[in-house]
Amino acid sequence: MGTDTVRTDAADEAAGRRREQRGWYFYDWACSVYSTSVLTVFLGPYLTAIAESAADTEGYVHPLGIPVRAGSFFAYSVSLSVILAVLVMPLAGAAADRSGRKKPLLAAAAYVGAAATAGMFFLDGDRYLLGGLLLVIANAAQSVAMMLYNSYLPQIAPPEERDAVSSRGWAFGYAAGALVLVLNLVLFTAHDTFGVSESMAVRICLASAGLWWGAFTLVPLRRLRDRRAPETRATVPGLRQLVATVRDMRRHPLTLGFLLAYLVYNDGIQTVISQASVYGSEELGLGQSTLIGAVLLVQILAVAGALGMGRLARRYGAKRTILGSLVAWTLTLAAGYFLPAGAPVWFFALASGIGLVLGGSQALSRSLFSHLVPPGKEAEYFSAYEMSDRGMSWLGPLLFGLTYQLTGSYRDAIISLVAFFILGFALLARVPVRQAISEAGNPVPERI
Repeated sequence: MGTDTVRTDAADEAAGRRREQRGWYFYDWACSVYSTSVLTVFLGPYLTAIAESAADTEGYVHPLGIPVRAGSFFAYSVSLSVILAVLVMPLAGAAADRSGRKKPLLAAAAYVGAAATAGMFFLDGDRYLLGGLLLVIANAAQSVAMMLYNSYLPQIAPPEERDAVSSRGWAFGYAAGALVLVLNLVLFTAHDTFGVSESMAVRICLASAGLWWGAFTLVPLRRLRDRRAPETRATVPGLRQLVATVRDMRRHPLTLGFLLAYLVYNDGIQTVISQASVYGSEELGLGQSTLIGAVLLVQILAVAGALGMGRLARRYGAKRTILGSLVAWTLTLAAGYFLPAGAPVWFFALASGIGLVLGGSQALSRSLFSHLVPPGKEAEYFSAYEMSDRGMSWLGPLLFGLTYQLTGSYRDAIISLVAFFILGFALLARVPVRQAISEAGNPVPERI
């Protein structure tokens, strides 16, 4: 009788865990549409056009009386959102760990971001300030929400399941991004058929991402559950909390070593994502439709890549699989250096290579880091991880820009990014992950 009871309890626990995991996947499904349709495709060109329409005769707008080139307004808004996120994330992470109530904080961040994104429907005329404000709010809220979302991973998946669970989450996100991007591109390219202007079509695409984000966030909010932390700690203001988190991480130098490696190679990944379209348009002479098609191809193949690399991790371990992906990134960039101009088929081949390694690199990095986080500090440590993901990726664009400035060649600029993957490989290879997991106070999986 006792054995049957234990088996029943174990089965109930496993069923509850799977229910939470399925709900967790749906937050990636909900929010990834913002990253794909809003940030990657539509908002940058549209907000820049609005700023240019509001500019003076010399091409400047004057937010708060500060002269800013209209063409730089979008980039500055993104930078400001990163600064805001860096200040808020450690505070939100520490509050979540201290109280054990991540779900209300996740809901608040998600719905602030979704509301700001939906509000982009009202961007028309010369409302560039409104656009900048909504972008800062949405982007910062997205970073905070992703930090809280990621911090659930160690709680909803035992060590042996994390690679697969993390990979499925990324796959859900890329699938949603591809689906909604297809619908948006149909509306955008055939806006006359639907009886709307091009501007209205863009505004509908922007707002629909916010509505999608808000609607599907209901699923994880219904299925995820809070777990009260075993100990309580005071929460201090944002900058002091950031310093306190970094000081605490110094007690776990191997965890910090992994984070440094991730910061380096992820900087390369983020720069390739942001600069690939510039390379395609300026160096290869490709049109906008080709570039958008390549973005869509990356989204679709990233689903297969995330799931496939998740399977490889089960066989070879997450660390080896990530190292293999960094080799693949290096070879992909080397191939990109030799792409002929005016040949879309080869650019699509490059996009295919990026898509196949993109999702898996990110998913397995997240799951591997989850093993290195001390119990009870998940949200606090994932705030540092999220800052590495979103707030620290500036060296890559700087190197890309400086290389182009010195050589006048986008080919030299794109191949310069190989340095991030080589250095990231070397740093990650030096991290003894089994020892790092043990020193963080977590069980060491059989294969890692």
